[in-house]
Amino acid sequence: MPAKPIPDGYQTLNPQLAVDDAAQAIDFYKQAFGAKERERVNGPDGKVAHAELEIGDSVLMLADPMPQSPFTPPKELGGITGGLYVYVEDVDELVQQVVDAGGTITTPVDDMFWGDRLGTISDPFGHTWHIATRVKNVPAEQLAELAKEAMASMS
Repeated sequence: MPAKPIPDGYQTLNPQLAVDDAAQAIDFYKQAFGAKERERVNGPDGKVAHAELEIGDSVLMLADPMPQSPFTPPKELGGITGGLYVYVEDVDELVQQVVDAGGTITTPVDDMFWGDRLGTISDPFGHTWHIATRVKNVPAEQLAELAKEAMASMS
């Protein structure tokens, strides 16, 4: 039987993070996002060489920094190069859950011009999570005008 190109239980896109103290991060993501641990492989030094967490219908892969890995954790990098955008049923509820687990609000929950209610959280490991609930469908022709107005108000 041939292997499936996309294995069961995975989506097309599966983010992978380098995290200082991945074991502690796994515990945080379980509390903050209700993550379920699918797999953990520890290296000979006891650090997490690879782990997979299930959050909703998606997989998040993470590991402690490894010399052979091209990934650098945010604290070592001195910044971030991207964020994780998560759709949930109730953004307000999940943002509070993440804060209760130790996350920090960087942008309070608010309604966005594109139709999402969105809040941004920084986790204790330096990663940014945009947590959103779609509250309104905005037609494409209206979205372009709203985006233009939003960008103008920022300058």
